[in-house]
Amino acid sequence: MAAAGPPLGPMLGQRAINIAAFCKDFNTKTAEMKEGVPLPCRISMNSDRSYDLVIHHPPATFFLKQAAGIQRGTMTPGREVAGKITLKHLYEIAAIKIQDPPNALLTMKQMCEMLISIARTCGIKVVRDLDPTEYAQFLEERKVIVEAQRRELQEKREAKMLRTG
Repeated sequence: MAAAGPPLGPMLGQRAINIAAFCKDFNTKTAEMKEGVPLPCRISMNSDRSYDLVIHHPPATFFLKQAAGIQRGTMTPGREVAGKITLKHLYEIAAIKIQDPPNALLTMKQMCEMLISIARTCGIKVVRDLDPTEYAQFLEERKVIVEAQRRELQEKREAKMLRTG
């Protein structure tokens, strides 16, 4: 759902790209995508004011959080587990992400290793197999922890606003 308004309009306008044509092109290329999914794009300009639009797959963190069934990662990676995924999930995500042009020269093993390190920084643990009932219980316990962290962050923000106001 690209629109000609800010921030897209001014960025394209200063590079002399036809904004209406770009929005139409982008929206037709992303028509089959679900709304709200982040899509990294690369636009390369040509000297005749034309452009090449390359739309990549969503970021790896988006896929990992979707596979783990969580909304956000952990605040303290390495100390806390926000979710779990199986090796099968990891392999499927790697198969999708290796199709992106920046990852085209990577082997599947390198892509999986990269995804494991990204999962670790998000607080997602990669396991061989996962029991659905046990994982559902883990997610319920995790909701309580996340809610406590949100309250703590909100209190810090309010305290900061009081100091600066």
